Amino acid sequence: MANHQSSLKRIRQTQTKRLHNRYYGRTTRNAVRDLRATTDKEAAQALLPKVTAMLDRLAVKRVIHKNKAANLKSKLAKAVSKL
Repeated sequence: MANHQSSLKRIRQTQTKRLHNRYYGRTTRNAVRDLRATTDKEAAQALLPKVTAMLDRLAVKRVIHKNKAANLKSKLAKAVSKL
């Protein structure tokens, strides 16, 4: 266990940020999965901007890499256009 106060504080901060990142990462992954499972084109087109915004937010916050967000957005846009 850490001995310094700053180390103890850093452990607390890291745990809080980890839980926050896990929650929003999981929420976004579920939204991506729901979008991929949608067979209705109108519903998918309505859902795509929301999911895109979620991915952009995760990339800005560095929960996921910006290139991963770009790749996911591209694949989702292609999937929606094929419906």
